[in-house]
Amino acid sequence: MSLTLKEPVGVAGQIIPWNYPLVDGGMEIGPALAAGCTCVLKPAEQTPLTALELAKHFADCGLPPGVVNVITGFGESCGPRLSSMPT
Repeated sequence: MSLTLKEPVGVAGQIIPWNYPLVDGGMEIGPALAAGCTCVLKPAEQTPLTALELAKHFADCGLPPGVVNVITGFGESCGPRLSSMPT
């Protein structure tokens, strides 16, 4: 008998570019949620409203608070902090 145990590994930090923010956000949030992880999404500073609206729809669907989080700001200040967190 062979078994595979899939467990969430933690928080998925996701930085998305300014072009196609809705598509890229969905492509990054979907697999993380399917794996059972929470998400911190950092959109480009030019297009933050799309990611904020996407997160609002996840909340409207009944996802618990804190599962999909969005941080906005400039890439120089937010990006390194999000990508250099210890594993």
